[in-house]
Amino acid sequence: MNGRWQGVLALLVLLAAPGAGWAEPVLARLDADGVQRVEVVGGNYFFRPDHIIVRVGVPVELIASKEPGLTPHSLVIWSPRMGLDVDEMMGREARVIRFTPMATGQTSFYCQEKLAFFPSHQERGMAGVLEVME
Repeated sequence: MNGRWQGVLALLVLLAAPGAGWAEPVLARLDADGVQRVEVVGGNYFFRPDHIIVRVGVPVELIASKEPGLTPHSLVIWSPRMGLDVDEMMGREARVIRFTPMATGQTSFYCQEKLAFFPSHQERGMAGVLEVME
């Protein structure tokens, strides 16, 4: 096997490893004013971070923005059980999205944008998990 194929094989093994390509969950920081804050960036069919952990019953502020480009992106978090109903467009300028989760558990967040005849941004991987804990 020549060096190029060995490199390709090594990359495939690395990508197949458990957790490869996934960032660690991000715990929202609790600021002195009692609000949990985390920055969220949307881009070419991704959210960074794509797994956010917050505490139940404590106000949350997501500071949301999108990377440069013409493609529109949104941020949707919907869970009636948790008391969450977020549906916001993301722009280059950071936008503060406020909510207070009322129950523990996990729910998804995603981009609902879709160009006709193409898979939605969510279907292309632009989704994440909001985890609410005690």
